[in-house]
Amino acid sequence: MKLIVFDVDGTLVDSQHLIVAAQGMAFAEHGLTAPSRTESLSVVGLSLPQAFRRLVGEDGPIEGLSESYKRAFNILRLDPNYEEPLFPGMGDLVARLHARDDVRLGIATGKARRGVDRLIESHGWDGWFATTQSADDAPSKPDPAMLRQAMAETGIEPGATVMIGDTTYDMAMAVSAGVAAVGVGWGYHPTGALFGAGASIVVDNAVDLGALFPEAAGNAVSPA
Repeated sequence: MKLIVFDVDGTLVDSQHLIVAAQGMAFAEHGLTAPSRTESLSVVGLSLPQAFRRLVGEDGPIEGLSESYKRAFNILRLDPNYEEPLFPGMGDLVARLHARDDVRLGIATGKARRGVDRLIESHGWDGWFATTQSADDAPSKPDPAMLRQAMAETGIEPGATVMIGDTTYDMAMAVSAGVAAVGVGWGYHPTGALFGAGASIVVDNAVDLGALFPEAAGNAVSPA
């Protein structure tokens, strides 16, 4: 049995426009200059307090920005100009992996539990993930707690577990947890940074990602 754990933003879902806009609204509410698009996307994957701590420093209004961001995000979700589509091929890949009896699926994300539940409901994935780890369940990435909890919940060992993500935080978390780190090149951190953080491989599309998990014995990617 293999455990394949997905990050959400930048890996499964293209939410960059929504994230940048919500950050802009949150900063404006506190009379602060919004970060650049590059700065905004650089903290995707972290929990909100950790993300804003990196953007404004320890002395900034971290809690206030986090709450403002949540409100802005929920408002913008209702605007048809801000969609959160799945990246090409990822819906099909998740469906094919879910249908297999040698694979268990998981999620490890900086989103809050409410956001994870909304994602699963919107894509008809109810019951598809054996474990879902959110910002409400564990310390922020790159702390390995999310992956350790996912493995404990499923009873699957590190050697049979793979973390798939688009940020250095995902890769560093995987390395710390002793699991395989697979990067995706369509997300928010550059390929070189993913390798630098410990990725054993970085794929460019969902087809190449799916090819890492052939339906045969011994199909897990080994940690680097």
